[in-house]
Amino acid sequence: MRSRMLFALPMLAALVACQPTRPTKPVGALTYPVSRTVEQVDVYHGESIADPYRWLEDIDAAETASWVEAQNKVTFGYLEKIPGRAEIAERLTQIWNYARWTPPFREGKRWFYYKNDGLQNQSVLYVTDKPEVEGQVLLDPNTLSTDGTVALKDTAFSSDGRYMAYGLSSGGSDWEEWRVLDTTTGKPTDDVLRWVKFSTVDWSKDGKGFWYSRYDEPKGENALKAKNEFHKLYFHQLGTPQEKDTLVYERKDQPDWSFEADVTEDGRYLVINVSRGTENKNLVLYRDLQDRSGKIRELISNWEAEYDLVGNKGTTFYFRTDQAAPRNRLVAINLEKPQPRHWKTLVAESKDTLQSAHLVAGQFVLRYLADAHSRLLRYGLDGKAKDEINLPGLGTAGAFTGKPDDKISFYSYTSYTTPSAIYRYDFASGRSTVVRSPQTAFDSSAYETTQVFYTSKDGTRVPMFITARKGVALDGTNPTILYGYGGFNIPQVPAFSASVAGWLDLGGVYAVANLRGGGEYGRQWHEAGTKLQKQNVFDDFIAAAEYLIANNYTSPKRLAIRGGSNGGLLVAAVELQRPELFAAAIPAVGVLDMLRFREFTIGKAWESDYGSVLNPNEFLAIRAYSPLHNIKPGMTYPPTLITTGDHDDRVFPAHSFKFAAAMQAANPDANPFLIRIDVRAGHGQGKPTSKLIAEAADIYAFILKSFGMR
Repeated sequence: MRSRMLFALPMLAALVACQPTRPTKPVGALTYPVSRTVEQVDVYHGESIADPYRWLEDIDAAETASWVEAQNKVTFGYLEKIPGRAEIAERLTQIWNYARWTPPFREGKRWFYYKNDGLQNQSVLYVTDKPEVEGQVLLDPNTLSTDGTVALKDTAFSSDGRYMAYGLSSGGSDWEEWRVLDTTTGKPTDDVLRWVKFSTVDWSKDGKGFWYSRYDEPKGENALKAKNEFHKLYFHQLGTPQEKDTLVYERKDQPDWSFEADVTEDGRYLVINVSRGTENKNLVLYRDLQDRSGKIRELISNWEAEYDLVGNKGTTFYFRTDQAAPRNRLVAINLEKPQPRHWKTLVAESKDTLQSAHLVAGQFVLRYLADAHSRLLRYGLDGKAKDEINLPGLGTAGAFTGKPDDKISFYSYTSYTTPSAIYRYDFASGRSTVVRSPQTAFDSSAYETTQVFYTSKDGTRVPMFITARKGVALDGTNPTILYGYGGFNIPQVPAFSASVAGWLDLGGVYAVANLRGGGEYGRQWHEAGTKLQKQNVFDDFIAAAEYLIANNYTSPKRLAIRGGSNGGLLVAAVELQRPELFAAAIPAVGVLDMLRFREFTIGKAWESDYGSVLNPNEFLAIRAYSPLHNIKPGMTYPPTLITTGDHDDRVFPAHSFKFAAAMQAANPDANPFLIRIDVRAGHGQGKPTSKLIAEAADIYAFILKSFGMR
């Protein structure tokens, strides 16, 4: 993701600080590991807050490693005893084992695509002369490690397709090491770039080098924990060492700014997107690459809106923007008259949210969100409407590939019950043709997705997708998982997941609530779930649970909540606020210590959504829901399985460590509060298939046992 508590000394902190350093009483067969406490107190705006588990932030310490090992021993000991766990894993493996592809994309005269045969830990990159013909392996990341934990995170091709720069991540880290492959020989060059993170990569038109962004190498602190500040934009010339790279742009006065480089399709302009944290506002700079002075000019110089470059035709640049249009519009800006009064609206804001725009075949393909599912519309460069590209149903279109002079394009379509199929679109005929249709061991035809709308606490109308077996009995007994995210302008849209299919196959119902804070309805919807209004997200999620119960999809004894990252915060906060509604909670890689998230890795960037503890009012809002600081000793909370990875350098794993320790100490004789810590795993991106299956099986076994169904 790009993602609060206080009134008096918290009861939890006051009590936990006095806990004796001895094992707690067993919960059935459970005896939690010792989590010692320290006398650590921080003062926020005159208020003292204890942080007794601060030592768990030292991930290099032997004591922390021993704690992780002891917690995993208890957790896996518990999970291994759940009847049917192995059978769940076996069935998930069967469902996961299907061939899947990405849409092919053209670079030079050749086409490239990713494919996974089924159970490969990482998808393989292929190259072919014809987009609909099976190609040859270009790069197989499964050969780079024995356990599948080295992932191919991103690629960038020279305009003729000869060279491919590619970024590798190890153990789930956001840090990437970039290398270069000669696609004609299949052999790597000697180019190696390190300390790259949150970077786009784009080549010069002549293929002699590329632009990328990086941080300085962390000094004196573990790279998985160190703050990420002072992003810098560089140009790397092919065949030279990284220390010779040219610094193109930096801002020594702005530690939180980051830079992304994009070269226009004609090779004439370098466009620099400047972002500030995870805020959905940015600046736009550019450099005319034919100007030998190398001068960088401002195009958008005010932090007032989001600007997403779609493409250009000469000096006319096309942007998708929410400037004066909360649900986005398409505008044309001429470099010769860049003032806003000269901007031309090509496609005005509509009732649906303009999610993305693509310049293909001399026209625009616009992807809209209509109540959180996709619509594809075509427009001319003059802004005149052409037609709609019809989609099969209530799903999501993605990865619309193609260049301005192409005559065809490829895109994907998926839904909660349909694996991602690949379509070829012919612009001349206006026809879509299926070119890849995955076959799975899951009977999609037996299930259906329904979209419902419910009312939140303050009267806001919120959409939710509910997927279940056709004709499911509404008798309140269905095992149900409610999933949510609600943050950072990220919409939750229909997509097939082998993991979710496995849950449906077990007889479960799967619901996804489109909460405020997300991007389903544009800027206003997003901002209604941020900073001082973050509680709206939790209220929306609670109201979704109440809808499922009131309409007899399930009952509190058969309802679990699940979410990751910002969604992990959501799950933890809501289980503490309304514990009686749920029978299980699964907060994954969550932001759980809201008073200290800004202290680690890229955490400070999340203040655009969460607010800052340095601001008195925002601090009070944060303090009111921060999971670590709202645990009440003696309260009956639902069984909880916290999941994280030891290499998570997006949301530092100490968030989960401290929350687990505090939950166990506050309620040692209550429901199980377990933490599953994946070794050589990060925030989730690039996680190998084997780990995904094992984690899903453990989660479903835990949930079903919590429901009394195992």
